Amino acid sequence: MKRTLIIITTTLLTGSMTFAQPAKRRTTNAASTTATERTAAVKQASDRAALQFPTSASMPEDVVWKRDIYRQLDLMKDKNAPLYYPVEPIGKQVNLFTYLFRLIQTGRVTAYTYKLDGNESFEEKDKLTIKEFLERYSIYFEEKDGKIVVADADVPSAEVTRYYIKESVYLDQRTGTFSTKVTALCPILMRGADEFSTDAAQPFPLFWLKYDDAAPWLAKLPMMGSNLNNVMNMTADDYFTMNRYEGKIYKTNNLQGKVLQNYCETDSALKKEQQKIEKQIVDFEEGVWGHEIIDSTKLDSITLAKMAAAKAEKKSSSVWGKRTKSATATKSTTEANKEKDASPAPAAARVSARRQRR
Repeated sequence: MKRTLIIITTTLLTGSMTFAQPAKRRTTNAASTTATERTAAVKQASDRAALQFPTSASMPEDVVWKRDIYRQLDLMKDKNAPLYYPVEPIGKQVNLFTYLFRLIQTGRVTAYTYKLDGNESFEEKDKLTIKEFLERYSIYFEEKDGKIVVADADVPSAEVTRYYIKESVYLDQRTGTFSTKVTALCPILMRGADEFSTDAAQPFPLFWLKYDDAAPWLAKLPMMGSNLNNVMNMTADDYFTMNRYEGKIYKTNNLQGKVLQNYCETDSALKKEQQKIEKQIVDFEEGVWGHEIIDSTKLDSITLAKMAAAKAEKKSSSVWGKRTKSATATKSTTEANKEKDASPAPAAARVSARRQRR
């Protein structure tokens, strides 16, 4: 009898505890999954990737000196070729644009609208949706179960042969070092008016990306860094962090917001201005460490050669002077030792013996 009462009591208590649970806990995961939760899951995956694949340190906001430079990378050049090949995916190998395209398509990385003035803006109002991007540039896609599907053959990776990048050269007063960090990327679609047009392809900048948003994923993209070694021993993040790219300057942040072509009327003037900006950065770095600041862009080649020869001669004479001084000191020491050896030896102490009185 007692056993029966215990069983009944246990059953009643268990039933009351079950019905006392909140309704939300009793719902299935499939029914309770919302768009917000899916977004949170994607964000969690992104954070997990950032922790698993750490990238270079971010640039401090309170640096004492910084210069923002915009460069154009031509992927047809040998140094930039790792970003372009393979044009179409081969197994797990993809080029940079295809990789970025898939990241934007799946919502892992956010794209921002490229404005007419060319300046990047990473505000909420400038976010670019994948559907808007595809429709704007006539990229074929299909919608299946509310998802946008783009085949590999329809991704225009072959037409993206250029990139704009923004890099910041800054002086970190905490470590006393100069660093160059890529902060933004913009792929450029090179496309003619139509497929039958004989005109040269026109550039269409597609969108801006925050480099720090893409960096954790770029650290997972292997690439080949040399024609002599076909092993994929580096990643896309390594490529940008080590500044392996080669690109011409087309703009710097200035008070008037002008690009170089706005005030350089000829190609020679443009090239001279690009060299001037490159030298200004080098000269500033040398000036910080106490070297003489010389703006070499204002001097001709003969003057520069004479200055280099004078500097080398000054250094050589300084070294020769030190050697001469050292030799003189050694000679003086040797002569002093010889004179010391040639001098007569001191006389022996005279000993006198007195008779002891008795």
